Amino acid sequence: MPKIDLDKTDRKILSILQADGRLTNQEVAERVNLSPSPCLRRIKNLEENGVIRQYVALLDPDKIGLGLLAYVNVRLERHNDSHPAGGRSPRADFAASVANWPEVVACYAMTGEMDYLLRVHVEDMEHFSQFMMETLLRHSAVMDVKSSFALQRIKDTTALPLV
Repeated sequence: MPKIDLDKTDRKILSILQADGRLTNQEVAERVNLSPSPCLRRIKNLEENGVIRQYVALLDPDKIGLGLLAYVNVRLERHNDSHPAGGRSPRADFAASVANWPEVVACYAMTGEMDYLLRVHVEDMEHFSQFMMETLLRHSAVMDVKSSFALQRIKDTTALPLV
């Protein structure tokens, strides 16, 4: 996917919206010293080009009862990624399954010893154990998992660096 050329004003708009996506166009325009119409055109262009993917409300996991954060490395069995009997490959099957597991809030294909890294939010260790035993480890392609638990949040942001 080609990189989008962003000028200083676009970057400032993005920085402002990353900090507070609920601002009105008028408020954003004032902060970047533009009139509302050109500001709105820039924002629409950023949306249409996929630079702005979506607008969301970020929830505090502790306040909604999801106080345990785990990072889970997953290694799949090596089945040469062939498509058994016309079906999906083990990797495609795993990716499709992960999309339906609400505990998994992020999943990345990785380089190195493990194939995937999952970020998992659950209520507590019992919930994590249930997810592992009844969901993740029951998946036919999963060969090995290694889990780590977050002890303390040092930095947690969704804002990307706009250099």
